[in-house]
Amino acid sequence: MIPLMYSAEVAQARADGAAIVALESTIITHGMPYPQNVEVARQVEQDIRAAGAVPATMAVINGTLHVGLEDDQLTSLAQTKGVAKLSRADMAACMATGGTGATTVAATMIAARLAGISVFATGGIGGVHKGAEDSFDISADLMELAQTAVTVVAAGAKAILDVDKTLEVLETQGVPVIAYGQEAFPAFWSRGSKLKAPLRMNDPAAIASGHAMRVALGLPGGQLVANPIPVAAEIPAEEMAPIIATAQADALRAGITGKAVTPYLLQRIFELTKGRSLEANIALVRNNAQLAAQIALELRKLA
Repeated sequence: MIPLMYSAEVAQARADGAAIVALESTIITHGMPYPQNVEVARQVEQDIRAAGAVPATMAVINGTLHVGLEDDQLTSLAQTKGVAKLSRADMAACMATGGTGATTVAATMIAARLAGISVFATGGIGGVHKGAEDSFDISADLMELAQTAVTVVAAGAKAILDVDKTLEVLETQGVPVIAYGQEAFPAFWSRGSKLKAPLRMNDPAAIASGHAMRVALGLPGGQLVANPIPVAAEIPAEEMAPIIATAQADALRAGITGKAVTPYLLQRIFELTKGRSLEANIALVRNNAQLAAQIALELRKLA
């Protein structure tokens, strides 16, 4: 028996057959300080509601997987110290031992599958890290996309990664990578990159149809929808490139490795951009939530 609990809003949405969009919780616990984290989380949830769908923020609290958080739970989680960062490898252990943890992309996809939710909005997925040929540092997000049938809306892979290799791994694993409304694969904080996305779709209905067709064909895994950051919020790639390079050089000098690499780089980039990277991150997460809600509504029509 899986210890799983739905929020009142999500339970009602399930009963009504409403469109639901999954959200991760690491952006709350590991992405920004209180109270900004809870303010942003509430805003993203409200963006989904305004688009006609229902948000379901995932988290493990005292061993129970919560699909949707009540407002007091969201506030409490945003202030809790030492919350575990859960992926496929440690999600079950956290639940079995009564722990509390925030879900990453991989863990949120697992939670969404368990809850029958087909669409998930996040900021950017993890992927192949720079120097992976020596470190073998590859995010579990990529393998999750290959096996869990959830459509993930993101602003591409995090730009601190080796995006070329990330796309190669996704291709090898048979994951559809769909750029929304453009040919180029977006570069997280930047709308464009030198990389062409394998697929392009221009409307949420087409993306929903692609998801439904994969299910009908019995294909495992989900879809990655790469949604470019809004024009007004982007930091151009040519401006970000030297900043990312500086942050990566600093991490190497400091001996940062493993799970500590991503949070270190994001914090260093925040400092180097004087906070602009975080402002862009918030804008792209909200943009992704709005598109995810539209896709979820189109999927509901196909049910």
